[in-house]
Amino acid sequence: MTEQLPKGYSPRLYNKDLGPLPQKWTWYNIFAFWMSDVHSVGGYVFAASLFALGLASWQVLIALLAGIGIVQLIANLVAKPSQQAAVPYPVICRLAFGVFGANIPAVIRGLIAVAWYGIQTYLASSALIIVVLRFFPQMAVYAEPHFAGLSYLGWFGFLSLWLLQAAVFWAGMESIRRFIDWAGPVVYAVMFALAGWIVWKAGWSNISFTLSEKSLSGWQAFGQVIVATALVVSYFSGPTLNFGDFSRYCRSMQDVRRGNFWGLPVNFLAFSLVTVVIVSGTLPVFGEMLHDPIATVSRIDNSMAVLLGAFAFVTATIGINIVANFVSPAFDFANVAPSKISWRAGGMIAAVASIFITPWNLFNNPLMIHYTLDILAAFIGPLFGILLVDFYLIKKQKIDVDALFDDSPSGRYYFDGGVNWTAVKALVPATLVGVAITFTPALQGMANFAWFTGCFLGGLFFLVLARREQVRVPAPMVVG
Repeated sequence: MTEQLPKGYSPRLYNKDLGPLPQKWTWYNIFAFWMSDVHSVGGYVFAASLFALGLASWQVLIALLAGIGIVQLIANLVAKPSQQAAVPYPVICRLAFGVFGANIPAVIRGLIAVAWYGIQTYLASSALIIVVLRFFPQMAVYAEPHFAGLSYLGWFGFLSLWLLQAAVFWAGMESIRRFIDWAGPVVYAVMFALAGWIVWKAGWSNISFTLSEKSLSGWQAFGQVIVATALVVSYFSGPTLNFGDFSRYCRSMQDVRRGNFWGLPVNFLAFSLVTVVIVSGTLPVFGEMLHDPIATVSRIDNSMAVLLGAFAFVTATIGINIVANFVSPAFDFANVAPSKISWRAGGMIAAVASIFITPWNLFNNPLMIHYTLDILAAFIGPLFGILLVDFYLIKKQKIDVDALFDDSPSGRYYFDGGVNWTAVKALVPATLVGVAITFTPALQGMANFAWFTGCFLGGLFFLVLARREQVRVPAPMVVG
């Protein structure tokens, strides 16, 4: 892959996808990004689970608003450096980790995305299979033979969605923007229609905003509110970490903040309320409470409704998979070897890898998914802490954009061999603490707060080490 390099830019650090790009996105594009991230099968199940913690509905709402408020604050903080420099997450990581050391946080985020990309595609394929069996029941014979742990029908559903997502991605970032602009409202339309049908069948008097049989009070309830708040923050930690991949396209931080407001607190609260209405209504309508939207849709005795419902949730999953698990590794893996790996190639590496990890086996083995994803997730909190402390406290929000692509030893972000070992030294112990919390039974009570612990420790370790080792700090400058 050959292209004209800007003066002073290294081919080991630059390609046109990683370099600064025109900023044309408005607040609505960011709003649509968050709609795509929230409106998914996973988002539906997660939102419903918050109302099943034994809390009163008003307590759940407090937790929702507190948690999503924290996410909104973090998203605004993460967005600024990328919007300021018009470069994606892995390039911004060069500020703290060095021009080559940035591959550490980039690859970590990329691997997390690969795992979730495969799992989300597998889960969404069940919606497609429901449609196939509804209209072609004779295809049920292919649900039994298995290859590599998945039925032939399962392979059909998985590969169909895999190809559909790849086609949307391959069309480019502008096509992705148009897709997510359209997908979010479509899912809302179907969700509201489904909620209306559920209320009509069940009667409003049978709708409850508490999905748990137990009821907590006093300090127990207070503790669970704190846990629910932490769960909301943790749930959004993945896409928030690489939010710069999208904020880089925005015209201004005002657009970013406005989009985050509508896309996070307003959108997430609305989606959660519609979700709990649907889940609550499934009990009187179907005789059991269904937390899975695909299972709910499959119970409707109307083929067209099943088709529309499945279409909506397939669309929703494609949306979240592209914004959270396709775009991210595309930039992350391209960052490893920009002259050889384009943005499209990076995304396809992730997509192909998602097949070979056989995500259905991963998902169906709780112990394996626990070890794989929780270990990777233990890195996320510390990365937040390090990147935010570096940009806001060490670098004082100053970026030398040209130096982000300079691999000469005299480069501002070259540090020691292209790696800022101070950041690595801060990342390792903070991550080990997170792993210990996750896998030590005696510390399980802290597991829900692993993100907060990791973020605090990563930032603290980095701040102390950076000041002690007198890491080079850029002089004040105007972004170029």
